[in-house]
Amino acid sequence: MNQILVTKKLYITPELKRKKKIYKFDFIISVFLVCILTSLYIYAEYDRNKSEAVSQDILEEMNQTLADTSVDTTVADDDVLMVVLDGTEEDISSADSKVKVDITQVNSQAQKETTPSGYQYKKIAVINIPKINVNYAILQGETGSAEETDALLKISPVKYHGHEPNEVGNFCIVAHNYRNTKFFSKVPTLVVGDTVDLTDLTGRKITYQVYDKYTVDPSDTSCTTQLTGGKKEVTLITCTDDSKQRVVVKCKEVK
Repeated sequence: MNQILVTKKLYITPELKRKKKIYKFDFIISVFLVCILTSLYIYAEYDRNKSEAVSQDILEEMNQTLADTSVDTTVADDDVLMVVLDGTEEDISSADSKVKVDITQVNSQAQKETTPSGYQYKKIAVINIPKINVNYAILQGETGSAEETDALLKISPVKYHGHEPNEVGNFCIVAHNYRNTKFFSKVPTLVVGDTVDLTDLTGRKITYQVYDKYTVDPSDTSCTTQLTGGKKEVTLITCTDDSKQRVVVKCKEVK
């Protein structure tokens, strides 16, 4: 039996032509947006890697400064010991004061440096968190302005509030969360009991232990309170992964 195949003719209507143009336009826009987003991501990663390289250079300089300070402090301690053995009680008191003055001078006379954007800062401490492989110099800006802090945060963690590092009070440190392994990205993974080491410009290293962690709104600065009951504390601050809130990690000195 013979069969007759009949092909149904497709008519290209103006409506079909219009939809085809729309689909084509949407496809081109989608490809363009993907290219733009990919380029932005690649640039952001490049910028973050560049910032990490700068921060490690700063850390290396800081470590050299600490090594030099350690030698100077040893000499000062030897001088004090000699006075204690051979001098009077008045001489001992004078020697202790001399050491305190020397430490204060080390903090106040830290070398100032300048960012490419023109903001001045000095390196005041080194933070090390073994669990998450964090090791950076802590910077302190000259004015503390928001613009200055933003510029400094691109190259290293920054002192946000508080007294000198490793002194009585609440030393607050802020750094970016890049959602990778750099800067404070892994700080939100810390738990109670983890340790944080802070080394100041005199070479004194104190270990702090995490005792609390929580999130707050960006406008909530209650975590920076200096009411520590005469204790030494460190507060780490960074963004949540969606940047809508702040992660606060509270640490206290390990005796």
